[in-house]
Amino acid sequence: MKYLVILFLLFVHLSARQNKQELTIGAGPYLQSEPYKGVSTLVLPSPVIFFDNAVVYARWSRFGVYFLGDKKEDYSWGFSLTVQPRTLGYKASDSHYLNGMNDRDSTLEGGLAFSAQYKDSTYIEIMLLSDLLKKYNSWASQVEIGDRFKAGNFTFYPSVIILYQPRKFVDYYYGVKSSEARRNRPAYSPDGGFEFGVQTYIKYPLTKKLSAFFNMRADRIPNSAYNSPLVNNKFIYSGLASVMYTFEY
Repeated sequence: MKYLVILFLLFVHLSARQNKQELTIGAGPYLQSEPYKGVSTLVLPSPVIFFDNAVVYARWSRFGVYFLGDKKEDYSWGFSLTVQPRTLGYKASDSHYLNGMNDRDSTLEGGLAFSAQYKDSTYIEIMLLSDLLKKYNSWASQVEIGDRFKAGNFTFYPSVIILYQPRKFVDYYYGVKSSEARRNRPAYSPDGGFEFGVQTYIKYPLTKKLSAFFNMRADRIPNSAYNSPLVNNKFIYSGLASVMYTFEY
């Protein structure tokens, strides 16, 4: 992930226009509950970057390059190539129940994204992503619709998310191969399915340039994943807490 951040910041510098650009950077702990039996919550340090100059963009830990789009006074839209991490999976050593399983790894996804926004508030984003590291060796898609609200000094960015995860995706992260089966862990090969999520970003200014930034999210995994003998929770909960610094250059 750090190499993606370095490359992005270099690209930002090279693509900057003559007018000033606003860049927001920060870092903080990212937490994600695991649906697998006996597996502890994932805790990772996470960079947080927000930037968009109509050429390149960053949205937390996802980066992209526009190749088609337009921006008017009331709305904007764009097609881009994008890349993001997929934090899911486990090591066989993570719990006693997973002993004898092959590890399932997180990966890096990349593909095509379309985004549109109205009056810097309501937005929609559609992504079709492929597994770049050939872990689940397939693709996944996502639709997100959100808005922006202010309450006092707080700014909220709630959204709803629908993800389609095909059979290869669900089978890789939730399936049990015949060679991995045990008496209390039967072989299981699930179908694809839909995952539904809700989340909100929360921003609170601390000074003119510093702000506190939070993310809270809950995802309901597909039924075919929940029926896996590896799983004991329908929901994945995740969140981030960060201090952000915004500056112009």
